[in-house]
Amino acid sequence: MSIQVIAFDADDTLWVNEPFFREAEEKFSSLLEDFMPSHAIMKELYHTEISNLKLYGYGIKGFMLSMIETALRVSDKKIPISLIEKIIGIGQEMLEKPVDLLPGVEEVLQKLNGDYRMVLATKGDLVDQERKLKKSGLEQYFHHIEIMSEKRVDDFAKLIQHLDVAPEKFVMLGNSLKSDILPVLELGGHAIHIPFHITWAHEEIQHEVSHERFNSVENITQAADLIRKM
Repeated sequence: MSIQVIAFDADDTLWVNEPFFREAEEKFSSLLEDFMPSHAIMKELYHTEISNLKLYGYGIKGFMLSMIETALRVSDKKIPISLIEKIIGIGQEMLEKPVDLLPGVEEVLQKLNGDYRMVLATKGDLVDQERKLKKSGLEQYFHHIEIMSEKRVDDFAKLIQHLDVAPEKFVMLGNSLKSDILPVLELGGHAIHIPFHITWAHEEIQHEVSHERFNSVENITQAADLIRKM
C-alpha cells in the first residue's frame, strides 16, 4: 500500500462552512445600507478581514471583530450601539449553526477506517473548530487532529514530521487549492482537490494546477476510490 496517511480538511470538505459566512455578509451589509451600497460594504469588509488575519487568524471571532471595525470605519464612527449589538448577534448566530456533513463523508470515513491513519488537518479558531468537530460526530475516525493557524509548506512539514510518515505516503484532501493542495505537493506528498461550490476570495488562485501527484474529483467518495488505487 503506497498511501499510509490520509489528511482531511474540515470546512467545506467534511461539512458546510462558507455559505454561513456569505449569509452573514449579506445581513451585515443590509445593516449598513444607509452608509454605503451593499457591494461596497462587502468589499470594505473583505479588506478589513485580510488586514486582520495576522492579528486574529481565521474564524468567526475574527470575522466578528472585522465586521465591527468595518462598521465603525464606513459610518465614520456614527453607527448606533444597537447596530453594533446586531453585528455581534450575527457572529453569535454563526457560532451556533448546526454542523451539516457533506454527502458521503461519514460513509467514506467508515470504509477507510482501519486501513489508513486518518488525520483532520484544518485551520481556524481552535475553540470553534473543536466545537464543530464534536458536533459532527466524526472525531472517532481520526488518529490525529491538527488545527493550524495557517496552512503553509512549513505547517504541513511539521505535521508530516510529527506523524513520522514519508511525504510520498501522505495524501491531503481538501477544497482549497491554495491551502490544501499546493503546499502538500511542494513537500512531495499527494493531494486531491474536492471543489466546493463557494470559495472565499482569499483562497482562490489564478492558475491551473498540473502535477503528477495531483488529482481533482467531484466528491469525497471518488477521492476514496482514487486513494485505494494509489
